Amino acid sequence: MKAPSFAYAKPRALEPVFELLERPGAKILAGGQSLIPSLNLRLSSPELLVDITGIAALKGITMKVGAVRIGALVTHSEIEKSDVVRKHVPLLAQAAPQIAHPAIRNRGTLGGSLALADPAAEYPACALALNATIVLQGRKAERKVSAASFFKGLYETDLRAGEIVVAAEFPHVERSVFLELARRRGDYAIVGLAGIADRSGKRIAFLGVSDRPVLAVNASKATSVEDAVGGLEQDLKPIPDLHNSAATKLHLAKVLLKRAWNTLST
Repeated sequence: MKAPSFAYAKPRALEPVFELLERPGAKILAGGQSLIPSLNLRLSSPELLVDITGIAALKGITMKVGAVRIGALVTHSEIEKSDVVRKHVPLLAQAAPQIAHPAIRNRGTLGGSLALADPAAEYPACALALNATIVLQGRKAERKVSAASFFKGLYETDLRAGEIVVAAEFPHVERSVFLELARRRGDYAIVGLAGIADRSGKRIAFLGVSDRPVLAVNASKATSVEDAVGGLEQDLKPIPDLHNSAATKLHLAKVLLKRAWNTLST
């Protein structure tokens, strides 16, 4: 199938983006790895695509006090290869190679993944585990939202009309683990786990089990793997899909937790 007709604009600065977004039917185009297929399948029919890939301010990985700021247009491949990310936010470096295939990682972006809020995607769960801050920009002001407040439901976020994701800020962390189970390499995960541990304790998040990433509060507080696995009974109420029952997803989540526990407890 072919995409429906649409107008196209590629601004070189942020200000024109907000002017264009005020037009009826306007939609942001970043990496396009989710949007373009949905256009071709006629699942989306915007009147105007606003291509933000030429805006330099949305690119780059920079150090802040206690955090790493990653621009919305930074690709999965750039995150995977970044020495700064690998040293200070290793969870993202561990997750990036699990995303689809190299061709998609070369085009897909951090901001696109966060804004889409696919519950089976890797970065939303990582952001939740890391207690990251999502940086949003509108025409009048910048707004920062915690990952816990940003993801609202299935493909639903705290983005307001006229706002875009411009960056995300991830706290430094030394100990982390990312695991997922998929039918084939590059497929969406059936279940995935993003976990970090520091002096304040553990934060363990799961993807693929609900309409948004889920922080496993009871499992994160547990002091033994047995208690952590038991805690998942309260933390997760998996939603079945076409191939896996809720019971199967819960079982696989427990398997991943057992595999991750020693790394997070060292």
